[in-house]
Amino acid sequence: MLSVVADVGGTNIRLAVLDIANGEMSKVREYPCAQFITLESALAQYFATLSDPVSHLCVGIACPVEDDLVSMTNLSWQFSKSELQHKLDLKTLYVINDYTAISLAVPFVDDKQKIQIGGGEVVDNAVKAIFGPGTGLGVSHLIKHDQKWVSLDGEGGHSSFAPNTSQQADVLLLLQSQFGHVSNERLLSGQGLVNIYHALCRLAGKQPEFFEPAEITKSALAAECEIAEQTLTLFCQAMGGFAGNLALNLDCKGGVYIAGGIVPRFIDFFQNSEFRAFFEAKGRFAGFLKTVPTYLITHENPGLLGAAVYLQQELS
Repeated sequence: MLSVVADVGGTNIRLAVLDIANGEMSKVREYPCAQFITLESALAQYFATLSDPVSHLCVGIACPVEDDLVSMTNLSWQFSKSELQHKLDLKTLYVINDYTAISLAVPFVDDKQKIQIGGGEVVDNAVKAIFGPGTGLGVSHLIKHDQKWVSLDGEGGHSSFAPNTSQQADVLLLLQSQFGHVSNERLLSGQGLVNIYHALCRLAGKQPEFFEPAEITKSALAAECEIAEQTLTLFCQAMGGFAGNLALNLDCKGGVYIAGGIVPRFIDFFQNSEFRAFFEAKGRFAGFLKTVPTYLITHENPGLLGAAVYLQQELS
């Protein structure tokens, strides 16, 4: 009987067979979600490629998972956990939030799959913070309890954005006129890049040229547009301030880790940005934050790895 893990995003679903004994994954596959009407059909197609029946399944998915009925935020898929377990004839089914999965991957990512950005050394088994700008802004904290890593879920991405420069304050005022409440996700996400860029265009009295995050990033990295460069600069500053807040919230001597699909697209720019300066700029606690390491996760499938960690911990 096989154990399978799945990482379900708004665009793709990734699956693998997990060896519970040694934690190794095999038969890794990726499918476009648009290829399937339901999650069940995607899982059934993958299961059909395996030589043995599947007994245990853990699904990390980008939406709330507390209730039996799970409805994806950025996709039309929805399913009942109990019905899915019955239809696929599973002995056990775990459905966890995608950021629970990503956070659980962090202790098992090796040095080649992350880049340290400033700070000191990780304190063993200390609290870790994980966040990631992507379609939204996922946030989680990780603690070690009873020889087991436990992810503390939350909605930190929807906490209020706090400006740290006059330019950031001007952007905040413009976004408040547009959205009312301005969360950190309004800036630290794909759409957040667009929000920052359009606000800076308004402040400069210019019409925006770009309406997609990739366009802004490309223009900034090629030094083709000054406002696009300012956008990426402010994005890194705001990310540093946000990451510093996370570190202070739970005394994260285990480090702060950045995941998500956006930052790996401009690693060199990020490494040379003011991220770390704004991370440490916390007044009387600047000295403490200088000792807290920050990392960019470059692992290709942290969600899949984290789902594997969760399933392995539960079954053993």
